[in-house]
This record gives sequence, structure tokens and C-alpha cells, in this order.
Amino acid sequence: MSARVTLDGRVVVVTGAGNGIGRAHALTLAARGASVVVNDLGGAVDGSGSSGAAERVVAEIRAAGGTAVASTDSVATAAGGADLVGRAIEEYGRIDAVIHNAGILRDRTLAKMSAEDVGAVLDVHLAGAFHVLRPAWPHLVAQGYGRIVLTSSSSGLFGNFGQANYGAAKTGLIGLMNVLALEGARRGILVNAIAPTAATRMTENLLGELADRFDPQHVAAVATFLASEQCRLNRHILTVGGGRVGRIFLGVTPGWYGGAAPASPDDILDAVDDICRLDDFIVPDSGADEVTLIQRVLGGPAGPSA
Repeated sequence: MSARVTLDGRVVVVTGAGNGIGRAHALTLAARGASVVVNDLGGAVDGSGSSGAAERVVAEIRAAGGTAVASTDSVATAAGGADLVGRAIEEYGRIDAVIHNAGILRDRTLAKMSAEDVGAVLDVHLAGAFHVLRPAWPHLVAQGYGRIVLTSSSSGLFGNFGQANYGAAKTGLIGLMNVLALEGARRGILVNAIAPTAATRMTENLLGELADRFDPQHVAAVATFLASEQCRLNRHILTVGGGRVGRIFLGVTPGWYGGAAPASPDDILDAVDDICRLDDFIVPDSGADEVTLIQRVLGGPAGPSA
């Protein structure tokens, strides 16, 4: 039986592809026919040091009959992101998909977190996405096709103690996804995100006896689908781990309407249960959808959105 999800002829850049989830992405994409640019500095979990991780993954792919090249450019800088995209264009003449998986950890409570801890994490996770996507975007627009997969995390979407820098960066990627999904839709560019849980260096000692159930390959299957032509999803967050795949979404409730006159703080106190009630929520496709919801609540035409 032929594969239904195929990336034959497609070129995919994967950041942070030297170990763990990123390595699984690269191997799976190559097995499905993609030419893969394996990007990784090969450093430790905190971003320090370097090694030949990218080259080792490329060797694995080639030994299995696949096509790949290594990149050790740092996505933490604009120059590194541009060089990475340039590597894809130089080697294969095109770029069809980007999976931004690169990340580091500098876990500390806010009281103990240094400015460098904040900057280093934001530079790789959040700024790194901009550094790669800005130079990649014109190529995707010109060919009228593209797939972008961003790597978010439950640490930001739901919170996790001691990870303010990491959580903020990972949730920032959701804002990026929401906007790029709108900007890219008419150009044939689809943008989605995953929130993975897998047994990797970053989760070492966290999963305990369940670690063997959280093979990174579970995550790679989802990312490979999202990077393929067969994917028609746009602006979705898929949570994946241990064989389970679900959807995380942002919803808006009708809330409470206090009349035309501005409410007082006391009015808000009295109405807080109605404000926070989760009944009748919608999942907006854009910020304009919330204006439509306000219009429905008011029972008349809505004003301009701020």
C-alpha cells in the first residue's frame, strides 16, 4: 500500500533536529520522501557547548536511503536564520516547510531568574521562529505553497512552576501562529502548532515509569502530517504524547453585559461568576470574530475593533 502522507519532492527545514523530538521529525520526514535540512548546534539542554548532532542525524538518514544535509547555524540570531534558509535554497533550490523545534531550558523561579536566562530562552524559542520564518516566507509566498509547524508547550498554555521564560516563549509562538495563519492562507501557506510530551533530554527524570510510552515518534507522526501537502488544517494547536492526539483551542464566552453606561468595579465584583462562566463559548477564527460576538450580545451593530 502506498503512503497516503507523502513529502516526495518537498524540502523541509527542521530546527533543533539533532536529538529527541527534532531527530524523530527529521527521520520521519526523510522516510516519507522529504529532503531535510537538519539544523542543530548540538549543545546541551541549556544551550551551552556544541557537538556533531546534526551530522549524525544526516548520516542516519542517508544510511536509510534518504536525503538530508546538516546545518549548525544558530536560530538565536537573524544571521543564523538567514544562513539556514540559504542552505536549503543553495542545496535544493526551494523550501516547502519549516518545523521550528529548537529550544533550550533555563528553569528557575522568577525570583532567581537572571536577564540572561530570560533572553537566551526567548532568543531560541520565540525570536528563533522569526529569524527562520522571515527569510523563508518570501520563498513560500513566491511558490504559493508552504507548511509551518511551531512547537508550543503545555508549560505556557497551562503553566508549569519554574518555567516563566520557557512558558512565555512557547505561548508567544501561538500568537505568531494565529497571525501567520491569517497572512498565509491566501498564499497557500498553512500554519499550525504542536504541544508535545515526549521522553527527551528536556524531560529526563520527569516521566518516571511512563517514559517508555512517550516515544518522540508519536510526536513526529503528527508534525510530519502537518508539514505535508495532505494537511488542510490551519491555525490548530495539536497536543500529542504517548499515542494520544488532541486539540487545544482558545475560546471566548458571551460574558456579561452591564448596559451602555460604564460598569463600576463593584458591578464587576457582583458579575464575576457570569463573566467567567464557560457556557456557549465560540472558537474565533480571528480577532474580528470576537467583535461579532460582542455585536450578538449587544443586539446591534458593533463598533470598530481596537
